[in-house]
Amino acid sequence: MSSPDAALHAKNRDERFVQLFAHSEPALRLFLRSLLPRWEDTDEVLQETSLVLWRKFDTFTEGTDFLRWACMVARFEALKYRRGKARDRHIFDGDLMETLADEALDELPALEQERKALEACLQKLGSKERSWVESVYGTNSHIHEVATRAGRSPGSLYKALHRIRLGLLDCVTRSVAGSEPA
Repeated sequence: MSSPDAALHAKNRDERFVQLFAHSEPALRLFLRSLLPRWEDTDEVLQETSLVLWRKFDTFTEGTDFLRWACMVARFEALKYRRGKARDRHIFDGDLMETLADEALDELPALEQERKALEACLQKLGSKERSWVESVYGTNSHIHEVATRAGRSPGSLYKALHRIRLGLLDCVTRSVAGSEPA
């Protein structure tokens, strides 16, 4: 391959990887979260998984399921991570992790459908309510901090978030069941 052809191939390869990875990243994160006990662990393993996927992208067969391939790589990275943390009592036993990985892989399409429905349902909230949800659950801010910024008592914000969560659950349930567009 000549140098300009090689550069074009590398650029196309890079763009294709980024496109596939960006599309699959939320579901891949969900998959890893089902295997690992903490969000910090999930973030660490996802970062390592993304590097391995990048390095091994030439072995991916175009036209096959990128997410399934990425989950298999992520599964091995999670197992490797678990072995490195073997003394930590919060890390699952290897057999249990294998079982969870198999079940999570089977549940991945449903989880992804629910995640997309939740995303759409969040967009239907008012800006104030969406801001509260994103502050408390998206950034892991403490409810007292969010309540202070919102000019509310923590108790009233907690009750408001409870109502919002119930509404989101109902919206996601109807969306997944097909009675409400996502």
